[in-house]
Amino acid sequence: MSGHARPPEFPPAPRSFFHALFCFAALLTFAGCSSNQSENGNSGNSSQLSRPTRPQNAVAQSPIQPASPSPVQPAQTGVMLGIDVLAAQNFAPIAGKRVGVLTHPAGVNRHGVSTVDVLFKAPNVQLVALFGPEHGIYGNTPASINIADSVDKRTGLPAYSLYGKNRRPTKEQLAGLDALLIDMQDIGVRSYTYSVCMKYAIEACFEHGVEVIVLDRPNPLGGLKVDGPMLDRQFFSGVGQYEMPYVHGLTMGELARMAAGTPGALEISEAVRLRGKLTVIPMQGWRRSMRWPETGLRFVPTSPNIPDFAACVGYAMTGLGCQIGGFSHGIGTQYPFRGVSTKLRSVDQLHKDLVALRLPGLSFKRVSLTSPTGAAMGIGIYVEVSDWDDWNPTELSFHLMRLAAHYNAKNPFAAASADAALLFNKHTGSLEWWNALKRDGARVDVEGFFRKWKREAHAFQQNSRRFWLYN
Repeated sequence: MSGHARPPEFPPAPRSFFHALFCFAALLTFAGCSSNQSENGNSGNSSQLSRPTRPQNAVAQSPIQPASPSPVQPAQTGVMLGIDVLAAQNFAPIAGKRVGVLTHPAGVNRHGVSTVDVLFKAPNVQLVALFGPEHGIYGNTPASINIADSVDKRTGLPAYSLYGKNRRPTKEQLAGLDALLIDMQDIGVRSYTYSVCMKYAIEACFEHGVEVIVLDRPNPLGGLKVDGPMLDRQFFSGVGQYEMPYVHGLTMGELARMAAGTPGALEISEAVRLRGKLTVIPMQGWRRSMRWPETGLRFVPTSPNIPDFAACVGYAMTGLGCQIGGFSHGIGTQYPFRGVSTKLRSVDQLHKDLVALRLPGLSFKRVSLTSPTGAAMGIGIYVEVSDWDDWNPTELSFHLMRLAAHYNAKNPFAAASADAALLFNKHTGSLEWWNALKRDGARVDVEGFFRKWKREAHAFQQNSRRFWLYN
């Protein structure tokens, strides 16, 4: 916004800031969609989108139309997760079926009981196989480490890794299954491997005639925030498989509906897509305006560096900005993704420069750090969301990139290796932005890109409404 102060060393640049119903407990089944469904769609305000009207959930060929506070104890919440709804239905949708489940530690019911345990102990459920994403079924493997297939010690069932020698379930692993249940907790950003794992699983199941049943869960950031660049298809990878903004505003069930309901979105033939069967078991009591703390559910760490809701928020706003150029996200082990630091400037100078950006909805404060033994470790800068409605989730990251180009003697993006550039782009997603950043460095027109991404976000959300399950 014009008139906002910024560090005096920055070249001038124009600025523009983007400025109660329960869901049906019905089962949403769809077996392919008509070819006129577009996946591009986004909403108007890249920060807080205007309150939407009731979504049009009709999908062609879909027989059923569904209409960082302390965690609250589960008994106080009205939100029922997909696994809770399935249990309340006495598991009728999987009665008589041999099923597998793709899940991880955050796959729990609203009382904190593992989905694996719920299914394994249910007398009328034939659970015959387990599948695990990155970090494994029990979340005890570090990021990017391949995991081998094994036999699960708790249940005696085969435990297949979808983050090892193969990323998709194989024909042999799916043999004998009537359905694969998917119960994984996403964090609302595009570059998180669980939504990719789900897409790969849908493709494999459709190819081999296995029904997919997604047990839906909340988007921790809510369903109204949509922000950041779209993912160029050329950068599809294990950290991004959907042409959507970085912060997408969808639940895992809605993502599955979008992937299966959009021609060309899945890496399978159109004939296979149309005969594939996807069932989403929606939550009860979740609304798009709800952030995680408002669900009343206990947050189970989704991965080693996402221990709580605060880290989900931080991942959205600092993860992209600390890949190249000398910035780090997080402050020690105490504030994952919620801090900003660099060795290129003093804490005081960095704090001054961040405050001078006057980013809407954000404030920056100094915090004292201590070691695990309690020893003082200095001062860090904590990023606080002071106004959720005004906050543009990814905006800070792109200003950090511009600051990095300013702080370094040479443009670090122009000097990046081919491997570093590819990894950056797989996460960030926009070749246009990358080329501008390499070319212009600290003079890159970040505000112009914000305006462009805002328009694209609006289009994405408008078009994705057809896949919404909640108001």
